[in-house]
Amino acid sequence: MESKNPVFRRQPYGHAGAVPVPSPEQLQDMYNSPSYVPAPPAYRTMTIDDVVVRSFMTLGTLVVTGAAAWVLDVPLWAGVVSAIIGIVLSMIVIFKEKVSPPLILGYAAFYGVFVGVISHHFENFYNGIVLQAVIGTALAFAGVLAVYALRIVRVTPKLVRFVLAAAIGAMSLVLVNWIVGFFVSGGIGIRTDSPLGWIFSAAMILLGCFFLLLDFAQAEEAVKSGAPAKYSWMCAFGLTLTLVWIYLEVLRLISYFSGSD
Repeated sequence: MESKNPVFRRQPYGHAGAVPVPSPEQLQDMYNSPSYVPAPPAYRTMTIDDVVVRSFMTLGTLVVTGAAAWVLDVPLWAGVVSAIIGIVLSMIVIFKEKVSPPLILGYAAFYGVFVGVISHHFENFYNGIVLQAVIGTALAFAGVLAVYALRIVRVTPKLVRFVLAAAIGAMSLVLVNWIVGFFVSGGIGIRTDSPLGWIFSAAMILLGCFFLLLDFAQAEEAVKSGAPAKYSWMCAFGLTLTLVWIYLEVLRLISYFSGSD
């Protein structure tokens, strides 16, 4: 009897006796073939190389715009405006549901202008301080990377909670210092050239190093869990944020012990 299903009617085995008898070799191949072949992933998973490349791109953008701001002698007010734009873009990147490379590079470009302006400003007062701060930041990065690679300090949920709590406390102190500064010169003293200011800047650098540990752990965990390759942009964004933080704090700390020309 002919099938009423048009799909079956188009097949060569739609009528009895139309199916050829398989040979012994074909039966053996059918037996040896796996019954289930896993489907390939719908996206390419990220690797450490992806994080390195994206970090170079993000940091490179920041360095290029910072160098341009330095050479063009961009005024301080323009640097502050660029910083505000960079902060707004960073907030959008953090709270946006999807990863956006243009926004991350935009943050790096605008904040790079601010970093270049501030660096030029410090260099005008303290000759050679920028090179010292760059070297100090590089040493901090290398030291934290070695500590993480050797598992001298392990990133645990308890450590993450401690670092986040310390960051909230530090930002709260900075905010209080800024508000008090409207009424008292120097605020509460955590941003002045004084023993309290030295201790606070050193603590901020140490806190930045702990955030580097979290950044490394985040990248490693994302690779292990098979995160999409695009997520490497977020890892690069986190590393850039932390390195800029450390650099600015090292710059400030060195300025306390440098004599102006």
